[in-house]
Amino acid sequence: MVDKPVVVEAINLTKKYGEATAVNLLNLQVRQGEVFGFLGPNGAGKTTTILMFLGLTEPNSGSARVCGHDPVKDGLKVRRTTGYLPENVGFYEDMSGRENLVYTARLNGISYNKAKGKIDDLLSMVGLSDRANDKVEKYSKGMKQRLGIADVLVKDPSVVFLDEPTIGIDPDGVHRVLTIINQISREQNITVFLSSHLLHQVQTICDRIGIMVKGKLVTEGSMASLGKDVSGFDRVKIEVQATGTVEKLSDTVGRLEGVKGIERSGDLLIIDAERDIRILISNAISKQGESLLHLKLQEFVLEEIYMRYFH
Repeated sequence: MVDKPVVVEAINLTKKYGEATAVNLLNLQVRQGEVFGFLGPNGAGKTTTILMFLGLTEPNSGSARVCGHDPVKDGLKVRRTTGYLPENVGFYEDMSGRENLVYTARLNGISYNKAKGKIDDLLSMVGLSDRANDKVEKYSKGMKQRLGIADVLVKDPSVVFLDEPTIGIDPDGVHRVLTIINQISREQNITVFLSSHLLHQVQTICDRIGIMVKGKLVTEGSMASLGKDVSGFDRVKIEVQATGTVEKLSDTVGRLEGVKGIERSGDLLIIDAERDIRILISNAISKQGESLLHLKLQEFVLEEIYMRYFH
């Protein structure tokens, strides 16, 4: 990922509304083909940031670049190379899904003959081929979101900005949307800038994550790097369970070099260690004549990371 070009960049990007600062000195880079999760509570400045990247609102100071273009000076060029799915996607309800996509193609100067095959492929990709000729008024919220993703892909964008694409839809619809997002990034090398406050969903598909709180980007990086920032660079937690008593297991593991603490959770021990010592743990249990039942390096979940920075 580090060798790929930067396609979305903010340099000290700032937006104020009167005395209120919506986005404060944002510095950020997103590379080609990444799925970047942009997290934060309502009012954190996520949507305002996206609108500045698209040239739909101007910053008070700082600058942005999207696909090499300045959104303030070259807004039309930015919008030709990007797709945008807002939180509340709008379609012509009395037109079919296919007709809405044809209309979008025409707005972007794409003829029907050229767009037809592309639209068929997109409807198939988002799982709407069998409902393509139904009026959108008959679509569920999740179907509209999937049609929205197809809509932003009609013009073959290099970057897509998705603002809360899974909010208000059922679990099956969420799974479908996330699968599509992952697919367009991995298979089509499209950069996805995903704004959301639904942490578990973001964790499953994003390469990197940025957390916004009150207009400021408080941290950004991969899940692994953010987890280390929260837990301490030189400490890991290891879950272990074995045959025999928990007390005996605790005594055995507690003598190992690098162990700093032990917590008990039922029959499971959680080892606080200076480094990954799973091999030492396994060997020690074997020497005691016991069998290993569970041994896992504990990972931080995004919710823990988010709440730490949020507070």
